[in-house]
Amino acid sequence: MTRWVCIAALLIASPVSAETLREAVVAAYAGNPQLAAARARQEALAETPEQARALGRLTAAGDGTAGYDRFGYGKGGIASVSAALPIWTGGRVPAAVHAAGRDVAAGAEGLRDTEAAILESVVAAYADLLYNQQAVEVARVGIERLDAQVAEARSRFGLGQATQTDVAQLEAQRASVVANLADAEGTLATVEAAYRAIVGQSAGVLTAEVPPPVRLPTTRDQARERAATDNPLLLQQRRAAEASAARIAQERAERAPSLGLVGSYGYGGRFGSGDLRGYDAGAVGGVALRVPLLTGGLVAARVRQAEANNRADRFGVDAAAREVERGADAGWALLTAAQGRLAANVEGLRAADLALRGVRAEYGFGLRSTIDILVADQSFRAAQLAVARSRGDVLIAQAALLRATGQLTADAYG
Repeated sequence: MTRWVCIAALLIASPVSAETLREAVVAAYAGNPQLAAARARQEALAETPEQARALGRLTAAGDGTAGYDRFGYGKGGIASVSAALPIWTGGRVPAAVHAAGRDVAAGAEGLRDTEAAILESVVAAYADLLYNQQAVEVARVGIERLDAQVAEARSRFGLGQATQTDVAQLEAQRASVVANLADAEGTLATVEAAYRAIVGQSAGVLTAEVPPPVRLPTTRDQARERAATDNPLLLQQRRAAEASAARIAQERAERAPSLGLVGSYGYGGRFGSGDLRGYDAGAVGGVALRVPLLTGGLVAARVRQAEANNRADRFGVDAAAREVERGADAGWALLTAAQGRLAANVEGLRAADLALRGVRAEYGFGLRSTIDILVADQSFRAAQLAVARSRGDVLIAQAALLRATGQLTADAYG
């Protein structure tokens, strides 16, 4: 807690009404068009099991034809209704339903990863914008501080306690910081546009106080365990392997016979000599049996193809498991390094602040030169920016580790 208190005391304080990272995540989750498109595609995929079930249900259709005969029979037509009800499909329908269900499950995991990727981009945009906002503020405060220092140097020059060179050195430093401010404001405008594109709204002033995510792993082993059980890409690959296994059974079922009930009812008539003459109505009902006898090797080839696809998917599971473990280890290493860098930069900022105040006090007694003031001021501003950048790096590393462990969701930040 002391670390964060020190950061808040030494950096520019954020306004009370600042926008939080949680608000940015919620806004992007609700309105990002890429995420909405991914959800729509998943909804379309979710209809495939119902389509597979329809292959085993009752179907009916009506047919009608009409025509004209110029050989004296006149106008005529036929209307009929037919229906079919599968009784036994040889396992085709259950296998197709199971495969479609696994496809839907794989798609759901893919949607989770898409959500995590977009939210990770939101965190990166937030961190980048936060840094650039603070960079602009650091430059503005630095100019105000140098204005006071230039005024003091001019007063000392008037009293014969400083030279024109001292004044010129401070003015040159101020001009350099003004140029830095112009660059920072230009970069800030670009970063704000990128933030608005992904979040869907203008940022306003961001808050630098971001509590650590509650689902963040506390050890590397815990990160590995969560990644092995919750990483969406690994789960997606597993569901894909299950779907390809179901398709083996689906292709094998093409060798089995199928049985169903069929029926039809029809009526025909012709219109001639001013009256309608109908034919006798006809109805047919019975059992239809289909037994595959020879397919020219087509079914066998499709079975071998399905088996090969399943082997590839199983190898894909092994590869995804290795990649997930690598991602968890890399995420943990990046977060550890970012946290260590932040702690070191906080200590450097504290020392730079103390040094600047000390050099100013000694300058008043003639114990320090203008060069000492300039060096101390530049070091202080560099330390402020280093802390701001490190804070953003921690946010980005946290999001990367959450994504690797399958925990980067809309409620990850509270």
